[in-house]
Amino acid sequence: MADTAAAWAAAVATIWLMSRTRAADRHQVLVIEDDETIGRHLEAGLKGGGYGAHWCRSGRAGLTLAREYSPDVVLLDLGLPDIDGIEVARTLRAEQPDLLIVILTARSDEIDVIVGLDAGAGADDYLVKPFSLTVLLARLRAHLQRRPATAQDTDPLRVAGLVVDVAARRCLLRDREMVLRPKEFELLVALARRPGIAVTREDLMAQVWDENWFGSTKTLDVTMAALRRRLSESLPPTTEPGGLGLPNITTLRGHGYRLELPSTP
Repeated sequence: MADTAAAWAAAVATIWLMSRTRAADRHQVLVIEDDETIGRHLEAGLKGGGYGAHWCRSGRAGLTLAREYSPDVVLLDLGLPDIDGIEVARTLRAEQPDLLIVILTARSDEIDVIVGLDAGAGADDYLVKPFSLTVLLARLRAHLQRRPATAQDTDPLRVAGLVVDVAARRCLLRDREMVLRPKEFELLVALARRPGIAVTREDLMAQVWDENWFGSTKTLDVTMAALRRRLSESLPPTTEPGGLGLPNITTLRGHGYRLELPSTP
């Protein structure tokens, strides 16, 4: 524990020295973590990294602060003393749909991570404890620093009966709107830009998350599963006559995914 604390302190000091000249306009991060040592280190490390940071130790306090400060990011521990972290994530997502939620967990069972990233909680990413401050800051940069879009980047993408309006961040299936979470939408955009073409897992991770991604690609698998489910649930009734065909997503084992063009009659 002493070695870990010393390492964190050294990292915080280094990052603080590097960030002294940064602009005052900072992203705001709310840390909801009941462990005092972790919470204080995260708060100090985030401030040293140029972020505005608030820390609290319970789910109820976290929800109150989120409503008060409207943060850009919430770092959320699953094992809170009063409310389960998944329930807190569900509430945050319902109240602030564009909020970036990163789950922090010490649970080794992968199902907890999948539940956190899947339908309901709507988390954008996760980190399994123990993790380094450097990795955390890299993840935040990957999520928050988005490449400015050009006019061509924002043109609507049309794949048969699917229309992805990049500028408006809307998705239509035969004129029926489908609501997607931010990463689900970006993943669909990455596939719809190259319909009928195989896209590797590495390309998708680089486009939707970050080209220097740290850690498992399980995030991609979970987000893809959620996207497929939403596409399936949003399909028009089978009795609906005529209209353009609808594409589907094919898994290419050992390679990646492909947005399939519908077959013509």
